[in-house]
Amino acid sequence: MSANDLYALPSEYNDLRESVRALAENEIAPHAAAVDEDHRYPQEAADALLKAGLSAAHVPTEFGGEGADALAVVIIIEEVARVCGSSSLIPAVNKLGSLPLILSGSKAQKEKWLPQLAKGKGFSYCLSESEAGSDASALKTKAELKDGSWVINGSKKWISNAGVSEFYTVIAQTDPSKGSKGITAFIVEKSDPGVSFGAPEKKMGFRGSPTREVYFDNVIIGDDRRISEVGAGFALAMDTLDHTRITIAAQALGIAQGALDVATKYSHERKQFGKEIFDFQGVQFILADMAMNIEAARQLTYAAAARSERGDKDLKFFSAASKTFASDVAMKVTTDAVQVLGGYGYVSDYPVERMMRDAKLTQIYEGTNQIQRIVMARNLPKG
Repeated sequence: MSANDLYALPSEYNDLRESVRALAENEIAPHAAAVDEDHRYPQEAADALLKAGLSAAHVPTEFGGEGADALAVVIIIEEVARVCGSSSLIPAVNKLGSLPLILSGSKAQKEKWLPQLAKGKGFSYCLSESEAGSDASALKTKAELKDGSWVINGSKKWISNAGVSEFYTVIAQTDPSKGSKGITAFIVEKSDPGVSFGAPEKKMGFRGSPTREVYFDNVIIGDDRRISEVGAGFALAMDTLDHTRITIAAQALGIAQGALDVATKYSHERKQFGKEIFDFQGVQFILADMAMNIEAARQLTYAAAARSERGDKDLKFFSAASKTFASDVAMKVTTDAVQVLGGYGYVSDYPVERMMRDAKLTQIYEGTNQIQRIVMARNLPKG
């Protein structure tokens, strides 16, 4: 291998980017403003992504999916988020919800649920609770074994695409005396008796992706729904997040790139004092810093995705680092994009105010950036 090859993406990834970008521009972007304004699910995006095999591209080919690797999924999410953050949650949530099944489920379990996911039935992830956010091991939802079946009672908070998804990975306490080692993972279906949903949260951003509580009232399921060993659910949940927080980095990266694209174009169109505002050094410095930091975030995110695919030992550090850095960059870039557009940036005629609102959540969910810094520190090389 020559030095010329070291940092060049193979052509298939560039081809994927071009195809996803075309789809996003033509079939998702035209609806993005209305999706945000009306707080409605981006059905047009869901239909377009499903038709193109992109709504759950990570599903292995043997189960009816595209078999996309971690980097390909990152590129898909990045390009969709570039025009609509809410729509990018479709492939991101589907991967998050189903990855515990992929990592730990039996072949029979995979054969049951993954083909349905590939055909468009969504998969959400139920970990967080009202009193168990950053401290996920403090969860109270219980699953009790009675007469060979599991009975689940409790509720989950902040669940993305709740009510739209058909399937839910539920992390529940099966032996409270063992703390985090008494937690087990299950699959619950939307149609199971006793499953219900709260009202959609009224959110600052990602308004097109419904976020709701999920309630479990004596939900009875068989042991064939258990996808971890009894007591191994918390470890599985954490392993899942090591892989999937990279998709949040991808979201942040796409949002930031979209904001830079808008700001750069506007800087050449807007004239003040008889010339383009791009010609002012102050604006050039802002745009240059935006582009520099986005490119740094992209390199870190892609490096993390490669480690996810290989299962490298330093994945925890790179996963946390990519999510933290990319989301911090997205917040700064979108804020600066609003500044470049001035008054126009502050109103919804342009998408940068929406992008700024969406960017904020990437610093919070799948582990706040403060928690990610703790993860990074604990996974620094010793010596």
